[in-house]
Amino acid sequence: MAEVTTRPRVRFAPSPTGYLHVGGARTALFNWLFARRHHGVFILRIEDTDADRSSWDMVAGIVDGLRWLGLDWDEGPDIGGPHAPYFQSQRLDRYRAMADRLVREGHAYYCYCSAEALKERRDASQTTGIAWKYDRRCCELGADQIAELETTGAPRAIRFKVPEGTTYFDDLVHGRIEFDRANLEDFVILRSDRHPTYHLSVVVDDVEMQVTHIVRGDDHISNTPKQVLLYEALGIDLPHFAHVPLILGPDRKRLSKRHGATSVLEYKHLGYLPEAMVNFLALLGWSPGTDLEVFDTAELVEQFSLAGISGGNAVFNPEKLDWFNAQHIARLASGEIARRIEPELRAAGLWNDDVLGSGRSWLLRVIELLKPRARKLTDLVESGRPFFGHAVTYDPDAVATHLGDPGLASHLDALRDRFATMTEFAAPAIEATLRKVAEERGVKAAPLIHATRVAALGRAVSPSLFDVLELLGREKTVQRLGVAARIARGDAAGDRF
Repeated sequence: MAEVTTRPRVRFAPSPTGYLHVGGARTALFNWLFARRHHGVFILRIEDTDADRSSWDMVAGIVDGLRWLGLDWDEGPDIGGPHAPYFQSQRLDRYRAMADRLVREGHAYYCYCSAEALKERRDASQTTGIAWKYDRRCCELGADQIAELETTGAPRAIRFKVPEGTTYFDDLVHGRIEFDRANLEDFVILRSDRHPTYHLSVVVDDVEMQVTHIVRGDDHISNTPKQVLLYEALGIDLPHFAHVPLILGPDRKRLSKRHGATSVLEYKHLGYLPEAMVNFLALLGWSPGTDLEVFDTAELVEQFSLAGISGGNAVFNPEKLDWFNAQHIARLASGEIARRIEPELRAAGLWNDDVLGSGRSWLLRVIELLKPRARKLTDLVESGRPFFGHAVTYDPDAVATHLGDPGLASHLDALRDRFATMTEFAAPAIEATLRKVAEERGVKAAPLIHATRVAALGRAVSPSLFDVLELLGREKTVQRLGVAARIARGDAAGDRF
């Protein structure tokens, strides 16, 4: 069960019936990390044989999700490769030729049973309480019967003839897995419309594309014995299989939309970093064997091994994802954060092109101040509103708690007047001035600090108030203290000024 061969070849083969969801993204990531770790080839293949359920828009959604995560591919539908085409809908002739070969070599046979006839026999079997499987009726047809059916143009599928015995494969995650072939029916590999089933198309593609390792979810374990039988019938060595644990929601049920966003691009719009999502997904079912948790992508490539994949299901914990995101935001340079939040600031009407020039250093200082408390990029946009915009939205609870005493109004007026005359509006001088005003007016500094914070930002919690005021600047600070004084007197109404 050697994990690595010379330059392994792996693939991610989604169906274009939806966007890139978390489970698929994790599978793609494991394949990509394995390929990059061992200088192998990562193939993107689109399994779109079901034309009625496929669309290019859905392919674009998957591709965009992979690109956002930073997962590139060496062969695929947009860049080509030695085993093109990479859309299954463009490879139908290959599947049909392989099915016909299996019939010629005695590994498969034509099945003329209609869907109605199969349903009737299945329903009849259920009344006996015996599990039904195909009864091989067409496998026993004589030459004359087949000739008559062919003459009438009867629709025919192709079924694989399952031999007796036991099928097994050595899984790189779970070890040896065995299946009694008595529990497998002769399965269809080519439908009567000459379209392949999943089992045939995936094996043909993996064989022709020389895939050495198949890394996919545990839900495919039940498919593997049928595919192993096809490999054996074709006389081709098996690839290495590694079935990875499923991702469960916090309620221990399979992850779905009821647990929140499942498309990776939804997480992009919610303010998550791709680096954080990659880090988080990598640790859903895999461990580096140490207590370390925070990795950049290059570190994950260096550490990744299929041997580190756990056999147990992984739980998607949104709070853990938030933690990872906060860690990666803290790692980012402020200039890079500025680049990433610029579109959101522009969309919110908070962007000023001055920050591209003379205001650049001020913008970076604001980001440095805010990012230790940010769990998402959207937090930086929201907490940055009082800095980037002119209006302040007041939290009613903060106003009630810290601006509810009418006696504060005169103190705020006095602080406003003192700030207006300061020659140097920097944090140390701001703090000294506030405390001096409180001392002169016979009040404790704390209530004045809390009231000033609400005045400046509209909320009761923030980074260091004096750093906040320095970055807001004298003009905004003085104006907002005046508004807060009116609120304390009861002269101002509403929650936005």
